[in-house]
Amino acid sequence: VQLVESGGGFLEAGASLTLSCVASGQTYMIDAVGWFRLAPGKEREFLARITWTVGRESYSDAVKGRFTISRDTSENTVALQMNDLQIEDTAVYYCAARTRTGWYDYRQTDAYDDWGQGTQVTVSS
Repeated sequence: VQLVESGGGFLEAGASLTLSCVASGQTYMIDAVGWFRLAPGKEREFLARITWTVGRESYSDAVKGRFTISRDTSENTVALQMNDLQIEDTAVYYCAARTRTGWYDYRQTDAYDDWGQGTQVTVSS
């Protein structure tokens, strides 16, 4: 599965932004899609996950209530709506697809099989 993120940008604190992830290729194999971010000097951080068939959402404590993940299976897209962005949200944002079945810890990067190239989000004061 190939993934392409878009929607990143440079914005002021308090603003909102929606990122998009478009999947192509063997999309019928997608079991779930997650969003992660990588900030300078930090490890890649789990943000949200949505299961492909049922659409069940999961969030990290850091973004719960501010970020919303959604998917459109007819368009093979997953969106991440981000509200009230702060300077600490500055990072490269990645979407990732899981194509394996079975139990997994959706917060871990190794639970996902394919990754996009990332899109930069920069928040200033």
